[in-house]
Amino acid sequence: MWKMICPVLIVVAANTFYNICTKSVPVRANAFSMLTITYSVAAILSLIMLFATSPDRNIVPEFFKNNWSAFVLGFAIVALEFGYVLMFRAGWEISSASVVANISLAIVLLFVGYFLYKETITIRQIAGIAVCLFGIWLISK
Repeated sequence: MWKMICPVLIVVAANTFYNICTKSVPVRANAFSMLTITYSVAAILSLIMLFATSPDRNIVPEFFKNNWSAFVLGFAIVALEFGYVLMFRAGWEISSASVVANISLAIVLLFVGYFLYKETITIRQIAGIAVCLFGIWLISK
């Protein structure tokens, strides 16, 4: 049970701090200077964790085990961060920005799962989409 709950708690805690920090970026600061600092810290921390978790401390071969996804993920993360900064600068409230973005993402990923990964879409999921869209409508009022 803990194996299932622990990652969710990490994601929720990290996303909470993520949204607080992103909303707190000064308007006068260039968003890409913030991203440079953010990803410098992330790169250093990731390198430390890679070294700490590599059984033989030989980290170079670990880099060659990756594929295209690591590079595309880098672009996606920068776009994600920049998008959130723009949302908050445009006036989105912290309580609704993430909700709208994540509901929209869930709907898109439902179709990605269907078309790319041959996952099934159930009546319950379609009802969930309807409820989510209704929720977005309620938030926008």
